[in-house]
Amino acid sequence: MLHDPNRVYVFDTTLRDGEQVPGCQLTTPEKIEIAKELEALGVDVIEAGFPISSPGDFQSVVELSKAVSEPIICALTRANKGDIDSAVAALQYAKRPRIHTGIGSSDMHIKHKFNSTREEILERAVEAVKYAKKSVEDIEFYAEDAGRADVRFLAQMVEAVIAAGATVVNIPDTNGYCLPDQYGSKIKFLKENVKNIDQAIISVHCHNDLGLATANSIAGLQNGARQIEGTINGIGERAGNTSIEEVVMILKTHAILGLHTNINTKNFYELSRMVSSQMRMPVQPNKAIVGSNAFAHSSGIHQDGFLKNRENYEIIRPEDVGFPDASIVLTARSGRHALKFHLERLGFNLNKEELSEVYHRFLTVADSKLDINDQDLLLMMGKQQLA
Repeated sequence: MLHDPNRVYVFDTTLRDGEQVPGCQLTTPEKIEIAKELEALGVDVIEAGFPISSPGDFQSVVELSKAVSEPIICALTRANKGDIDSAVAALQYAKRPRIHTGIGSSDMHIKHKFNSTREEILERAVEAVKYAKKSVEDIEFYAEDAGRADVRFLAQMVEAVIAAGATVVNIPDTNGYCLPDQYGSKIKFLKENVKNIDQAIISVHCHNDLGLATANSIAGLQNGARQIEGTINGIGERAGNTSIEEVVMILKTHAILGLHTNINTKNFYELSRMVSSQMRMPVQPNKAIVGSNAFAHSSGIHQDGFLKNRENYEIIRPEDVGFPDASIVLTARSGRHALKFHLERLGFNLNKEELSEVYHRFLTVADSKLDINDQDLLLMMGKQQLA
């Protein structure tokens, strides 16, 4: 398979895994609106839905296939013919269709979900890939609960599905169980022990149950995975999925990793707001990259350092992710430097003594208010209101 060895493909499942959040169901027109923005963002794959699950999901995959032309459109199935037939029908208008099929790979799932054996599961996996391959060239196979699977059996399964025609093998940490070094070494083991691994791309799909989804995804990439699956704002079932904006900005910030994506990072902020609003799911203010406080500085020591040189406290520039701008938030913990910055912005140029006197007045006001706005500053300076 010919591809740039340092290129990381971005697989977005906001409209499939993300939409499984209770109360976050989207209409087809809403999905199309988000899909077009994902296309503008530069994602490589959009997982449009699980066609067999409902008529609505089937229709969404059909309509998204018509609306979007650049990214691969992917439909999820279980490892059975009915699911695959439904996905093939839903993808009929896709310019670049992909079927994402798979089955459990951990003994926990094999015994307690499928009431089956490793041999039987292996057979079902191969059969599903071969069947899907008859209709669609690009087949991604997911080995569900790979995070808890026996690594030798997992390697056997990956080898068998690649031989059957899988172009991408997805190694999901379905329950967000792994530690980054465990997950990374699992990917490394597959790279080193699956003899046909060079014929497929390894994909990482991590959940955030222990808050490790992003760390695990990076560990996977460091050990040879070249596709990352995630969602905007990290939404998803339970504690959510890997947050795409976090992984992309980690790769951009740590250029030493030598990995890159085709993502237009300046689109992150607006897309984050759109997903949050359409899914009625607020973004926590302290969320990395896109949270409202991600570039807000309120501690005096931080504000002083930031105003002297932004890089003292910023490793990402707000404009790189389309964020309006960094903000210096005035609170009782703010110092003279931050107060001077805001007063100058409002047209007050004070000398050192004047600033000292005003600063004491400011602290009295700040102690009684959670944060200080321009109106408060003008009143404090004896001006009644903003012009």
